[in-house]
Amino acid sequence: MRDFDTLVEALQGLKAEGYQYDFNLISDGLHCKELDLIVGAEDFTVEEIHRFEGDSNPDDSSILYVLSTSSGVKGTMIDAYGTYSGAIDPSILAKLKVAR
Repeated sequence: MRDFDTLVEALQGLKAEGYQYDFNLISDGLHCKELDLIVGAEDFTVEEIHRFEGDSNPDDSSILYVLSTSSGVKGTMIDAYGTYSGAIDPSILAKLKVAR
């Protein structure tokens, strides 16, 4: 696994490698707004994870998921440590937690 010093560095490096789409966690899967694509737990793989902590505040921590879908779409998803909220599909949460 690659080692990135900052979240910005990671996003730039991964984009250069083809991980160009941004995903967001929604109640029933992951959503890529740019492609208007929703994928369920069975339709994506977490290839890598990277953790980043804020310089001045440990509460400013984030996790970067490097993802690929079964249809070949490659992208990333950024989340704060453990801040899942709302009614998220348990299979999605389980897949993300296993990757951690």
